[in-house]
Amino acid sequence: MTGQTAATGRGGDYTARHLSVLEGLEAVRKRPGMYIGSTDSRGLMHCLWEIIDNAVDEALGGYCDRVEVVLRADGSAEIRDNGRGIPVDTHSKSGLSGVEVVFTKLHAGGKFGGGSYAATGGLHGVGASVVNALSHRLDVEVDRDGRTHAMSFRRGEPGEYSGDGPDAPFQPFTDHSELRVTGKVTKRKTGTRVRFWADRQIFLRDAEYVWDDIVSRARQTSYLIPGLELVVRDERGDTPVEEKFRHDGGISEFVEFLSPGASVTDVLRLTGREVFRETVPVLDDDGQLVSKDTERTCEVDVALRWDTGYDTVSRSFVNVIATPKGGTHVAGFEQGLLKVMRDQVKANARRLKAGNDKIEKDDVLEGLTSVVTVRLDEPQFEGQTKEVLGTSAVRSIVAGVVEREMKAFLTSTKRNEKSQASAVLEKVVSAAKARVAARLHKETVRRKNALETSTLPTKLVDCRSTSLDRSELFIVEGDSALGTGRSARDAEFQALLPIRGKILNVQKASVSDMLKNAECAAIIQVLGAGSGRTFALEQARYGKVIILADADVDGAHIRTLLITLFFRYMRPYVEAGRLFAAVPPLHRIELINPKKGQDKYIYTYTDAEMQRVTLDLQRKGVRFKEPPQRYKGLGEMDADQLAETTMDPRQRRLRRITAADAEAAERVFELLMGNEVAPRKEFIVAGAAELDRERIDT
Repeated sequence: MTGQTAATGRGGDYTARHLSVLEGLEAVRKRPGMYIGSTDSRGLMHCLWEIIDNAVDEALGGYCDRVEVVLRADGSAEIRDNGRGIPVDTHSKSGLSGVEVVFTKLHAGGKFGGGSYAATGGLHGVGASVVNALSHRLDVEVDRDGRTHAMSFRRGEPGEYSGDGPDAPFQPFTDHSELRVTGKVTKRKTGTRVRFWADRQIFLRDAEYVWDDIVSRARQTSYLIPGLELVVRDERGDTPVEEKFRHDGGISEFVEFLSPGASVTDVLRLTGREVFRETVPVLDDDGQLVSKDTERTCEVDVALRWDTGYDTVSRSFVNVIATPKGGTHVAGFEQGLLKVMRDQVKANARRLKAGNDKIEKDDVLEGLTSVVTVRLDEPQFEGQTKEVLGTSAVRSIVAGVVEREMKAFLTSTKRNEKSQASAVLEKVVSAAKARVAARLHKETVRRKNALETSTLPTKLVDCRSTSLDRSELFIVEGDSALGTGRSARDAEFQALLPIRGKILNVQKASVSDMLKNAECAAIIQVLGAGSGRTFALEQARYGKVIILADADVDGAHIRTLLITLFFRYMRPYVEAGRLFAAVPPLHRIELINPKKGQDKYIYTYTDAEMQRVTLDLQRKGVRFKEPPQRYKGLGEMDADQLAETTMDPRQRRLRRITAADAEAAERVFELLMGNEVAPRKEFIVAGAAELDRERIDT
């Protein structure tokens, strides 16, 4: 009986009054992450994309040929287009103007019934209203029917401001809303202007618009819609910056822009169009949801080119919206490409000396730059952020188009196409052979147990600990540093691997050349996790890898070459934050007659720090030997000094090597270490004036 009473008491504390019902835009403000992913810079950028996408949809429909994006100095963003303009007449069911419906009602817009847009990027009808809900202030102006119409909102609520900026006095509408007429325009002039100030109650303090991302997005959109001019302008700095993009060549030009190396083929264009049927819920005349069999059209447009490099560059889009995580269209593209390549390699096996190994997807994608685009009505995405296409019928359609068009190219009898097709097949077979060689190599470098350590390089000075969390591998420059490091290390968890001089620049070398290089092979073997696409992070023998090189120009070059090796062939290790660079001191200042408790030696890590410390010592009357000792290399330190400054976890400095933006990192590595010399020379010449010549070791 007591138990029943207690249970009833617990249930009595939870009643209907505890339930919350979030109405309209209140849900957006309560859970913004559901709609824009996050409240940092990524979420803020997503808001900008939502408004830009609405303008681009007008261009995609053929109603707009110019879109402007302006980042104002006051923190607002403004998007202008010369499309048809948001409808300004009264919506029959809600009694509100079309402008207010678009900006205040979730799941409202012209992209559901198929009468206004054929293919769009905005699909769910929540973009504009979500941005409005998350804005401190939003102003919209529409040129339509010979007049300029205007409306303002504060955190999603319509009303009137009596001044400029988000902090101006605001009076919300009480009885009914009003779409103001603020001026006249010519009958032929139409368009929409949206300006919004992000709500800092929602977004993090350091959230900001990323100029490089906006420029990149504008550039790619101009490739996807030939004839559309996009203007982006940043007024936040002292000097406004403006970029304009227009590419009439479409995605063929995009592939040329993205392709990093010398071409093996011309840009190939694979196009097709097919119809499929889909069952979708629609509203009947009574406003009830019913299932209906609907006929859809899917247009496929793919541009691709193979080059002499080894990297794969891929972009995919649905109705001009980027899908960075792929989806059914990318799966179909890869499926069709792999099938036709396998068939053609099999048909030409004797001439290509292909052997018995089956061609894999990675062999086909090596050195391939591709842009995959599809256009269709109401595509199904996974989530509002639209990063993955989910419409299942698209996979087979894209696969069929790619297979048919690629087969025509690979079996063409035209002299130019025939030679290019032969070069592609030879490249794919070569990649397969390199993959097989890498797999065999990987099988020999898996971590051995205590009885099998004889297969590891003899120059490795291993540690006793097998704990992944604790063990560290120092890659040291030269045998002299190895001798000092051997005495300075903690043999329990610190291992040493010396390398001789500068290793191979793997950004410019093939997989087989990299594996033949003794230093590269030793590093991969000692780490024990394989390389390339077969790299297995969980197999790594050490929890940290620390690059220990001299604090001079040669040391920096060696460090760059090693980072390039890890980034290209062991990238998951870098992405996991387990690659570090040690920071050895550059100078040692020896004090004369130091006071009790005062260290005899002071280490500094830059010339500026050394000058600052010596001036401070002189000002305090502390005497020291002059000139301070400058280390030319790690070999000049004795074991105690190296341990104290560089290897002891309690006192050392480490720089973590990260790749937060993999795409930007790829561009930097290709610029600094890749095959193309001219861009690197241009970069060096452009930066020469900024170099402090005193820092050069001569």
